[in-house]
Amino acid sequence: MSSIQNITILVPLYNEERGIIRLIERLDKLIDQSAEKISVLFIDDGSKDNTAVLLEKNIEGKENYSALFLSRNFGHAQALTAGLQETDHTNADAVFIIDGDLQDPPELLPSFLQKLKEGYDVVYGIRKNRKEGFLKRICYKIYYRLQHRFASINMPLDAGDFSLITKRIVKIMNSLPEESRYIRGLRSWVGYKQAGIEYERDERIHGTSKYNLLALFKLAFNGIFNFSELPIRFIVTTGIVSIGFSLVYLGITVYKKLIYGTVPEGFTALIFAIVLFSGVQLLSLGIIGQYVVRIFFQVKQRPLFIVKSRIINGKPADG
Repeated sequence: MSSIQNITILVPLYNEERGIIRLIERLDKLIDQSAEKISVLFIDDGSKDNTAVLLEKNIEGKENYSALFLSRNFGHAQALTAGLQETDHTNADAVFIIDGDLQDPPELLPSFLQKLKEGYDVVYGIRKNRKEGFLKRICYKIYYRLQHRFASINMPLDAGDFSLITKRIVKIMNSLPEESRYIRGLRSWVGYKQAGIEYERDERIHGTSKYNLLALFKLAFNGIFNFSELPIRFIVTTGIVSIGFSLVYLGITVYKKLIYGTVPEGFTALIFAIVLFSGVQLLSLGIIGQYVVRIFFQVKQRPLFIVKSRIINGKPADG
């Protein structure tokens, strides 16, 4: 893929008022230094602070900058989807996805671009060292390895949404109808020639991570339920193990009855069995419920996002 002339940098934003000016300064510098024509598309995901106001003020009149303002907070994956669908109608040969907190350095674009020119359609960043706390780093490490082990497709280890993808990959991803979006999973599912580049993920300079514990669990569930059979396998395995324990206990009871003429007495074993199997059943129903919820939201066919207003090439446009 040697004919990369136009690149769009896709940047989702949510409550990034403290870092937006620094972000634009670094993008300005990247645009000035690049031999390719670079445009930037921001997606404000219903920020509750002054992100939208500062964004409008600082990109007004700049032809290289555009922005989408969503009507509310739809979520990171939906914001990225809005941006990808917008770039599908432009002359961009490739799309560079970064986070608005500058933990994914935009200055790595030339390295990603070199890989793309070598014939790859997807180049993704592999995080060598995380700057999060110890517990969060351990959770990330376990999750990515579980996902890699049990996913039905090849999911690269320690790779997030930070990536450079060609226009044909964008078109394919935009055609996928999932309501429950897991961008890095969809990117892997598409296939084609993909490569990873290791990088040091920078520490967040301003603000705090928008992924709290609940949001991280939701992201993990999307990856596991959408791209692996692990939950169903877990139910089947747990059921088989439970039946095995039951048969062993039945065998012991029959043996004691026939040999010693006695059977286990008391409520301890009975209560243990009831609690164990009730827990297994409730957990199994919860896992099945996750699939039902996904089907429920999918069949409603609601739009993934609503665009409230736009700025195109530095000028306000109709929403």
